[in-house]
Amino acid sequence: MSQIVVEDLVKTYRVAERRPGLGGAIRGLVRREHRTVRALDGVDFRIEPGELVGYVGPNGAGKSTTIKILSGILVPDSGRCEVLGHVPWRDRVRYVSGIGVVFGQRTQLWWDLPVIESFDLLSAIYRVEPERYRRSRDELVSRLALEPLLDIPVRQLSLGQRMRCDLAASLLHEPPLLFLDEPSIGLDAVSKLAVRDFIRELNETRGVTVILTTHDMDDIEALCRRVIVIGRGTILTDGTLDDLRARTRGERRLILDLVEDEPVSDRDAEVVSRSGTRVELRFDPARVTATELISRLTARHAVRDLFVENPPIEEVIARLYADEDREA
Repeated sequence: MSQIVVEDLVKTYRVAERRPGLGGAIRGLVRREHRTVRALDGVDFRIEPGELVGYVGPNGAGKSTTIKILSGILVPDSGRCEVLGHVPWRDRVRYVSGIGVVFGQRTQLWWDLPVIESFDLLSAIYRVEPERYRRSRDELVSRLALEPLLDIPVRQLSLGQRMRCDLAASLLHEPPLLFLDEPSIGLDAVSKLAVRDFIRELNETRGVTVILTTHDMDDIEALCRRVIVIGRGTILTDGTLDDLRARTRGERRLILDLVEDEPVSDRDAEVVSRSGTRVELRFDPARVTATELISRLTARHAVRDLFVENPPIEEVIARLYADEDREA
């Protein structure tokens, strides 16, 4: 049975508009103009227990709106939404005990309290039994290396430290479902890796279902077996990373490390970039095989090293958006 069922979900916003200049400001005082924005326009998907799903799209695509509806913060205009057997915005009191939510730009911790006191307050709010709370808290503190931070007020934490604490806070009541909305935004490389490793371990060892929205495509490639792409409030594609690449274009990349810095060209490949003796080419494997292309290039150039790879996932998604814009 699916943990999350979303069918034909629609959400619109009424946005105020004002014409530029002093005249526009005065006119706005007398008569306010508005326009309607369809943040979600018939969104459909299902998520099974234990999945780790990437939910990606450009700014304004509808990612955060979806997460807020799934977590019970927003009410949709129409459509069906059931999570863990509940309608999120109708059964909030019972429902929230089964989910954890982390918004990268907001915190659920109390700004002026030490971290440990925020944890204690959250355990009371979620009515977690004392023994279960201590066990869960101690495990999370250990796995996220939070021991040195427990007595520090939240306002004194760095962004990376606070994000680790927010992750722990969202899991103190041991929910089976976790929503992560931009959890790595603004984090340094070390903090990103720590958060990423924790999410992977949480999903693999405890079977927690995770929905991850992010602009960091490294997170998507490292963590997600399934990717849902949303644009202009509609689902553009839903499948594996390989499915996503196949939908956009059957393209591969050949990276050459040359012995000398020299021009490289081939009738069946295009140079994408070069830096010193490193050259990156793209080619269509339906037109020329990697073996044939490599054979021709190595016959003409002295090559120190080479490898073949798929194009970066951010390029694939950018192309998908561009195709959608042309169709619109």
